[in-house]
Amino acid sequence: METPIIFWILFNAFVILMLALDLGVFHRKTHEVTIKEALTWTFVWVFLALILNVIIYFWRGQQQALEFFTGYLVEKALSVDNIFVFIMIFTYFQIPSKYQHKVLFWGIIGALIMRVIFIFAGVALLEKFHFTIYLFGALLIFTGYKMFGHNNLKIDPDKNPVIRFFKKFMPVTPTLHDDKFFIKTEGRRFATPLFLVLILIETTDLIFAVDSIPAILAITQDQFIVYTSNVFAILGLRSLYFALAGVIHRFWLLSYGLAVVLIFVGLKMILIDVYKIPIELSLLFIATIIGGSIFLSLKFKNKSK
Repeated sequence: METPIIFWILFNAFVILMLALDLGVFHRKTHEVTIKEALTWTFVWVFLALILNVIIYFWRGQQQALEFFTGYLVEKALSVDNIFVFIMIFTYFQIPSKYQHKVLFWGIIGALIMRVIFIFAGVALLEKFHFTIYLFGALLIFTGYKMFGHNNLKIDPDKNPVIRFFKKFMPVTPTLHDDKFFIKTEGRRFATPLFLVLILIETTDLIFAVDSIPAILAITQDQFIVYTSNVFAILGLRSLYFALAGVIHRFWLLSYGLAVVLIFVGLKMILIDVYKIPIELSLLFIATIIGGSIFLSLKFKNKSK
């Protein structure tokens, strides 16, 4: 179904307004985000996503409302996996929590831009070259397989090609300078370690986008549904990070649950021309796996730690 341009304009205007309020009003001054504040904003973003879900239900019907909700659930769950990496990056560079919000804010701006490009490119590929759906499916299955070794992930910025390339053209200060990304001293401009963290956050999200966009395209190829569910999942990522950062280690089985979900949606793409799995069954399976992995994580302690 073609979405009138006015709905795209209204949705993006709303996103810009919320981002302006976030940085210009609620986080104008650098401060440490409290658990209460993080949980409040997490609730706000989930509530806004559910409101849009209801609007889609009355506007487009039950099928596309289910597609939005399933896509949002998948993207939200996959965004939790980002949090593991964010924690490792911030820990490696010893970034105080009061500076982390600024990095995540600008990181998410970049993530939104990348996701838009990936979404429209992905939909265009599937529409013009149907066989790419099998390539996307195979990619998701391979990624799901690799995620079973998620706990062995290490952060080594010195081996990151983007960081190494950047350092060839811009000197970097050895220490932080408050929440500044760049400073000027003795007539020269220097980047700070905080900007290197931003680069790592962006490159990390680029890698995650390669997995998450095909995952939601397995659920729906409606550009408006894919875009809006992605945007809401990403916008709520910062508050979710601050809400879960201290307890994320307890969800030790979640990465395995996400691996199963990716393999499932990969198989769904590969089997699309043989058997189209109903969206209701997809939603039930994905919700059960994600919910079950969270429940089992909390019920059983990780004996390897």
